[in-house]
Amino acid sequence: MAVYLGIDIGTSGTKTLAMEESGKILASATVEYPLYSPKPGWSEQDPQDWWLATIKSVKQVLKQGKIKKEDVKGLGLSGQMHGSVFLDKNQEVIRPALLWNDQRTAAECDEIESKAGGRKKLIKLVANPALTGFTAPKILWLRNNEPRNYARTKQILLPKDYVRFRLTGEFATEVSDASGTLLLDVKKRCWSNKLLGLLEIDTDLLPQVYESEEVSGTLHSEAAKLLDLLEGTPVVGGGGDQAAGAVGNAIVKRGVISATLGTSGVVFAHSDDVEIDPEGRVHTFCHAVRGKWHVMGVVLSAGGSLQWYRNQLGEDAVREARKQKVDPYEIITRQAAEAEPGSEGLYFLPYLAGERTPHADPHARGAWVGLSLRHGRPHLIRALMEGATYAMRDCLEIIKGMNVPVNEIRVSGGGARSEFWRQMQADIYGQSVCTINAEEGPAYGVALLAAAGTGAYKDVVEACTATISVKSTTKPVAKVKRTYNKLYPMYGQLYKSLKSDYRTIQENL
Repeated sequence: MAVYLGIDIGTSGTKTLAMEESGKILASATVEYPLYSPKPGWSEQDPQDWWLATIKSVKQVLKQGKIKKEDVKGLGLSGQMHGSVFLDKNQEVIRPALLWNDQRTAAECDEIESKAGGRKKLIKLVANPALTGFTAPKILWLRNNEPRNYARTKQILLPKDYVRFRLTGEFATEVSDASGTLLLDVKKRCWSNKLLGLLEIDTDLLPQVYESEEVSGTLHSEAAKLLDLLEGTPVVGGGGDQAAGAVGNAIVKRGVISATLGTSGVVFAHSDDVEIDPEGRVHTFCHAVRGKWHVMGVVLSAGGSLQWYRNQLGEDAVREARKQKVDPYEIITRQAAEAEPGSEGLYFLPYLAGERTPHADPHARGAWVGLSLRHGRPHLIRALMEGATYAMRDCLEIIKGMNVPVNEIRVSGGGARSEFWRQMQADIYGQSVCTINAEEGPAYGVALLAAAGTGAYKDVVEACTATISVKSTTKPVAKVKRTYNKLYPMYGQLYKSLKSDYRTIQENL
């Protein structure tokens, strides 16, 4: 029996799963670890925690699935994107890793745009603008603020690639994750020597770049012993969490789009060619499919807005859920369904953590707008869910305007598990949405990459076609679709009206 392991180095924990060649999941395990915020806006983790969680989760999966080490034919790696691990000459970690949600690098983003000759020239170089979450600003921050640590740095790795180093001894990355560093020539799928030169970053600090299904190394003896696996087991390039998750949803051909409503929201489109938004409102990265790309819009607080409501205002729903022994979100969405589509003129702006697509505005704030004496709890909840879904539509509309067809929308995350929210998505997007038989996310995607990269399938597309299929389809209700089409433009106008006020609020804190 051939088994493939997918390992996803997430922000809250590392998930490992074991998959048969047929796509069947044999076992999965998640090991959590802490996140540190030594100052407001800072977000860090200890890379050693990722490594220890990898060891523990792999062992748990092997035991749970009763898997023999000789049956494991390959490993795939995924992980949180943009984070930075700095190693010294002895290959030891110099300081805690700066994560994707760290916000300390605004000045460095300005520095990058200035050195590149402006925002438009930067986008032409690397297909994306400078954002605080990306890796390049973190490197400059270290140089500007911790020069001694920067002087000691001999290698810079992304989170999953640090785990790869611990597994194989190889310094390597792959195109999808490397795209999120802001240092990759996305069109040519290699490091941008021109931007590295402008930023005065030594190319030798960066690892070799592979395609995602390409074998990047094999388990060395020490790692094999720690994980109870065979020395020499291949490790493929893998993928950044979004590209890997897209492979796990079979978003590997033109016209198929994913809309993932989790804590954040991501609209992800496969592209056969390099399609770039000149305004930089969405990301254009290399896909985990060889020679292909993807376009991605990100909503920072999509499902996170509903989670905030549950935690801060949903105590009654939580108590009722305990009585009924159901998920609190089931109670909350039942309440939302009591309000009519459009929430009687109430809007919610889901900018609880600022916003990325389409505004790239860290100062944006959440708001209910249009409250009246008519409104009650059902309206508040429904408006919140509508606002998060309007934000997802913002991403979708930009992608549609970029010569990227949207023939099929595959939904996943918490927003896909709720029948009510699936219907709302279909109505607001204005077209049918579907679910698939795979729900394991990035870990599943990189297990498929491992299967493709070690010969079980001829390529990633064949692997996805053989294992993933559509399970259900939800069509929009024509009347409700018309209602949302009428209301959607006002949602966009509200941000424009409040934009300058958001900045003033921030300055007065």
